[in-house]
Amino acid sequence: MDWNKIRSDFPLIANNPDLVYLDSAATSQRPASVLEAEKVFYENYNANPLRGLYDLSQKATECYEDARANVAKFIGAKPEEIVFTRNASESLNLVAFCLSSLLSAGDEVVITVMEHHSNIIPWQQACKHTGATLKFIECDDEGLISEDVFRSAVTDKTKIVSMVHVSNVLGVKNDVKLFAKIAHEVGALFVCDGAQSVPHMAVDVKDLDVDFLSFSGHKMGAPMGIGALYGKYELLNKMPPFLTGGEMIEFVTREDATWAEVPHKFEAGTVNAGGAYALSAAIDYYNKVGIDNIAAREDELSVYAYKALSDVPYLHIIGSTDPLQHHGIFAFTLEGVHPHDIAEILNADNICIRAGHHCAQPLLQFIGVNSAARASIMFYNTEEEIDKLADSLKTIRRRMGYGE
Repeated sequence: MDWNKIRSDFPLIANNPDLVYLDSAATSQRPASVLEAEKVFYENYNANPLRGLYDLSQKATECYEDARANVAKFIGAKPEEIVFTRNASESLNLVAFCLSSLLSAGDEVVITVMEHHSNIIPWQQACKHTGATLKFIECDDEGLISEDVFRSAVTDKTKIVSMVHVSNVLGVKNDVKLFAKIAHEVGALFVCDGAQSVPHMAVDVKDLDVDFLSFSGHKMGAPMGIGALYGKYELLNKMPPFLTGGEMIEFVTREDATWAEVPHKFEAGTVNAGGAYALSAAIDYYNKVGIDNIAAREDELSVYAYKALSDVPYLHIIGSTDPLQHHGIFAFTLEGVHPHDIAEILNADNICIRAGHHCAQPLLQFIGVNSAARASIMFYNTEEEIDKLADSLKTIRRRMGYGE
């Protein structure tokens, strides 16, 4: 695979050869084929799908449902098990809201300390409204959660377990297949946040046997504002709707309403058909490159980046000492320098990284830091870009006046 040639598929990268973009965990760059697909939809198929009987609307509906089928195939699901949302955050809010009816005082919802706020706050709210208890599982110094620790947290009171597949701070991959099996043994449902896994590795929801899985299109080359929720059909069919209004109804009277069939029951209002069409194009691009090739390349870059960052004096990588446990995500601190200053100085060197709490404040509190810098890698990055990052980091303390 010619990874340098792959870079030419991404207009922002190709048009800015001096820019080092290392913030793909926040949002990825888009290949030209995806940008073109969104343009094609609005130039050729723009009509309100699912509503009109005329040919153009029917074609828009066909594009939308074909995209649903493509998303389903990509993660091993059935089309009727895919609900289009704006992003992973909305998907997780949908699940938490709709499953609240299963909770009452004395019940437990189990999550981990490494969750993104999008997989904490919805469950906090659900527990507050129902009287259920929210429990946190803590990880070890390497960021790992053992089977024993997980089993000790899950009891016959546990109704829901919600867990990130890959941490957006530590990069560690949780053993979701095993943990879902254990959750099911006590009768609990298992929700998986796949925002950092689906764009980087093969994910098969049937093999994992998760009950729900969320992900965002913008982290895998699709536009912002389109995401997906997978849910087992029998569960989606039993759940109440999340939002109400146009298109999610079957019949409305002055007194009541009945709901459309799954998945349309969860897609109120005019849908983001152009975004779904472009997400499908992003999946086509991923399939062309090969998800296994992507995962292997990002492993190579992770090993290279761990070594490069480890050679920077006074820099401390947060999380595992195993480069392959980072999955392209490296959060770090630099002694005596605030992460925001790190990001600003790197920005002056045309290097883009993240700095702050990364929407994971409970995890940073657990680790014992208030803020961290984060460089995140995708398959379109290069060893040369990582070298530029490391070289610039080596100058920061001197530039801050430490004289080193």
